[in-house]
Amino acid sequence: MGVAAAQTTGRFQDAEEWARRFDDPSRDVWQKPEEVIRALGLPRNAVVADVGAGTGYFAVRLARAVPEGRVYGADLEPQMVRHLRDRAAAESLANLKVVQATREGPALPEPVDLVLLVNVQGLVVNPGNYFRRLRESLKPGGRVAIVAARPEASVGSPKQMRAPAAQVKHDMARQGYGVVAEHDFLPHQYFLVFEAI
Repeated sequence: MGVAAAQTTGRFQDAEEWARRFDDPSRDVWQKPEEVIRALGLPRNAVVADVGAGTGYFAVRLARAVPEGRVYGADLEPQMVRHLRDRAAAESLANLKVVQATREGPALPEPVDLVLLVNVQGLVVNPGNYFRRLRESLKPGGRVAIVAARPEASVGSPKQMRAPAAQVKHDMARQGYGVVAEHDFLPHQYFLVFEAI
């Protein structure tokens, strides 16, 4: 369950319909969003980007976790961008800024401490040089966290859209990143954190 931000296929145009699916409270049981955010160890003034933010499942939680910082919710789908902008206003999250991403990158207005990608399977399966270019959007010591469905998982993106953790590590190493943390508390996903080296 996530927005394949690397591909604009029109698949995610009905933001209201996807919000019912992505933001279903039953997702919390296996996605464990609060635990994921705690594991990232973000200071209250962190600057964070949720790339492939979709309807804001993680972006709104991140905005609450860094009340003195900023969160950029970036997505390729214009309908998702509009939906998230409306949601940020409705939930009075002034520190959540919404960004129209491009195929080349998230189009962030400033460097960030952390980029989070949750189930952004297109980038994981066909990374190209996206993450090499993404380095320009990171502050010194900035991290990239990837949460993605394991190939054998019973929930998440279609199986043909999945890449194993070993492949992601290899692709990230090729693009100049090293693993700095690997969490295994999610039942259906791997959770890898990288830094540029």
